[in-house]
Amino acid sequence: MAQEFKLKDVISLQLKNGEKKEVEVEGVEGGKVLLLKSQDKVHATSATCTHYGAPLVKGVLTPEGRLTCPWHGACFNVATGDVEDAPALDPISKFEVFERDGAVYVKTDEQTLKAGRRNLNLKCSSVSDEKVLVIGGGSGTLGAIEGLRGGGYKGKITVISKEGYQPIDRTKLSKALLADISKAAWRSKDFYKDASIEFVEDEAKSVDFSGKKVDTKSGKSYDYSKLVLATGGTPNFLPLEGLKGDLGNTFLLRTLPDAQNILKAVGDNGKKVVVIGSSFIGMEVGNCLAGMKNDVTVIGMEEEPMERVMGKKVGKIFRGLLEKNGVNFKMGASVEKATPSKSDSSKVGTVHLKDGTTLEADLVIEGVGVKPATEYLKDNSSVQLEKDGSLKTNEAFEVQGLKDVFAIGDIATYPYHGPGGNGTPVRIEHWNVAQNAGRSVANTINDPSSKPKPFIPVFWSALGSQLRYCGNTVNGYDDVVLQGDTEKPSFVAYYTSGDEVVAVASMMKDPYMTQSAELMRRGKMPGKKDLQNGKDILDIGLPSEIKM
Repeated sequence: MAQEFKLKDVISLQLKNGEKKEVEVEGVEGGKVLLLKSQDKVHATSATCTHYGAPLVKGVLTPEGRLTCPWHGACFNVATGDVEDAPALDPISKFEVFERDGAVYVKTDEQTLKAGRRNLNLKCSSVSDEKVLVIGGGSGTLGAIEGLRGGGYKGKITVISKEGYQPIDRTKLSKALLADISKAAWRSKDFYKDASIEFVEDEAKSVDFSGKKVDTKSGKSYDYSKLVLATGGTPNFLPLEGLKGDLGNTFLLRTLPDAQNILKAVGDNGKKVVVIGSSFIGMEVGNCLAGMKNDVTVIGMEEEPMERVMGKKVGKIFRGLLEKNGVNFKMGASVEKATPSKSDSSKVGTVHLKDGTTLEADLVIEGVGVKPATEYLKDNSSVQLEKDGSLKTNEAFEVQGLKDVFAIGDIATYPYHGPGGNGTPVRIEHWNVAQNAGRSVANTINDPSSKPKPFIPVFWSALGSQLRYCGNTVNGYDDVVLQGDTEKPSFVAYYTSGDEVVAVASMMKDPYMTQSAELMRRGKMPGKKDLQNGKDILDIGLPSEIKM
């Protein structure tokens, strides 16, 4: 039952447009509310992001009423509390707020106040003849199915997924080696059952696009009205002796069983671990295992970790952070082979580099990239795969040349319209991008007359300190403008092409990434020269006009 709760030390609702204020609720332990003003109206919402609990008072509020999380770019509509951008799934709560007798109150119940979110109810009892079939069980699928039901879709939704479990927070596999489905899953199986969303443990074998039918490896067939292809990426073993899956205790990391198998091999820790690959997955899992008191060596072909994406200057910062945590590096190195353990010839024992260096290994983790999981389409005459095995789509993620078929996530090459993009086809392998693409497809299916809403890609990583990143270097960059302290580290890195900023990375500088993404959406990001002269982007007011 709704009650009135007094806000502590607040005597009026006098706020300026764009202003945010986090306040405590009297008589409710830990109870907090966010007051904010947008378009001349004061709103009261829950105070933390429903994704990982970031304080929204430190986020960015736009003139049109978007409230964006300072950590990972989740975005909420302050008028409704609804989610506008991934990675949040649940809306924030909205409270009735009013002044009385020199005090300010919100009207709600204590349970809702403490929950910090509005539990999303996707229950669907009556199902129409329409059928959306989704192939894949990752982040893109998560965005699509929740966006469909959340947007009022009444048709049947079936998910064919070889994983055998509901969508999980895959980002935690490499960051924390989280291997417990009850902790990794975003929702319970009952949640999706109540929403009349069926999960089938199977794998697509072929697609009849003209007959609108998918055949699976188990011999079953599923028809569809709309088809969403979200099969993600397949990680690669190196095609080298001892490293192509021919020796035990060599691992890839993509699924929950992968994480479980790595933890089993690590046992009580204290193991010698060799990680091949110095990109996001390799760096994250290496840092995680070093923190668990294992002897970790990361091998990378570049001069600095993640150099191809982040550049040498920023890569050097990441290497320094991981070295402080005990990670060893062999950079500028090439792997030749692996040989068996002397005590067990079925398992890996030594990794050999081409320069003659040998590294003892109780286990090896290979993080050397993924390829689009589109094997089931290779011999299909109705579709043309790109050179990398991906599917080309338009802005709405509709597959080129096909009707009622969408592709999202790691398998989709779509036109990028952010800074430096100009519609250039791009394929981005990240959790957040896939989920936003899934939401976009859901919006298109729910309202075919709507135009797809482009988004700025947002990434994050746990590299000794939390990395935030937005934008894309699809057409490259030629310089990096660094502001802040790279030793701490507390910095912002602006990736520039000519005078244009095409991407931004930050550590311990929230909400610079979020502010950058909103400025990019409006075409108002300052140029390289302004930044070199010390321009602070937090001093720039966000204009109302949105260009993307």
